[in-house]
Amino acid sequence: MMKRREFIHKTILGTAAVSLAPSLLAQEASKKQRLTILHTNDTHSNIDPFPVNHAKFPGQGGVSRRYDMIRQIRQEEEHVLLLDAGDIFQGTPYFNRFGGELEMKVMTKMKYDAATMGNHDFDGGMDGFLKAKQHAEFPFLCANYDFKNTLLDGQTQESTIFRKGGLKIGVFGVGVELKGLVPDKLFGETKYLDPIERAQDMVAKLEDANCDLIICLSHLGYEYQSDKISDRVLAKKTKGIDLIIGGHTHTFLEKPTQELNLDGKITLINQVGWAGLNLGRIDFDVEKKYFTKKEVIEIK
Repeated sequence: MMKRREFIHKTILGTAAVSLAPSLLAQEASKKQRLTILHTNDTHSNIDPFPVNHAKFPGQGGVSRRYDMIRQIRQEEEHVLLLDAGDIFQGTPYFNRFGGELEMKVMTKMKYDAATMGNHDFDGGMDGFLKAKQHAEFPFLCANYDFKNTLLDGQTQESTIFRKGGLKIGVFGVGVELKGLVPDKLFGETKYLDPIERAQDMVAKLEDANCDLIICLSHLGYEYQSDKISDRVLAKKTKGIDLIIGGHTHTFLEKPTQELNLDGKITLINQVGWAGLNLGRIDFDVEKKYFTKKEVIEIK
């Protein structure tokens, strides 16, 4: 195994060329130790596909198709992580009727590995989230929400580490400020902590644990016209984050954005819209240790 910085450096070297000739690079890269990261964001209780007469997304989306696609990829690839960047709740009658329990059951069935919380995941209050969370067999990662003195104290984690194909992958979560976005009564005494400071704390912790790859699940939003903290700002004002999987702004990215961090190294940022219309996929080749493919899969 190479040292983490050498591994990541070689990973990033492949990104520029991939957009020009992804199929060629995929053929050149060994498939023996591939890490495949699948991700969603802002699915908003969209269990069914959009109606066939929908003006913008006719017949697209739906958890059944996503399930089949994820299952197929897992059959093809040995080392897969499935992650979500928040706003699982709110948007269809399914949430109104079942309060998020169905969404958690469906994600558990699809074997999500981890998720972070979005602002709409507070729409049923903390008691509603806790009730639905009982059906989730995966952790919620929230490093900048202090839930002490609330019902969610001890119900989330700051970070976690996965082991795939000889790699240690550290994942942590950060969320948007709730004040002014969510009614106070729904998040209670939850304290919002600076996401940049908390992200840097998490990077230090995960680097100390000798993680080879560090991923941030973010519900901050991709970018803003104001000075509000976004994924692009987070990438620029931190170091050590290799990939930010984002949400909140419903941004459709055809390929990940590359931002230079405080060390002058590249942090990748990706987000795949909303409503479960797309499934994000990023492949890393472990043996040759460079980024080999990035894509967004439309669920049609």
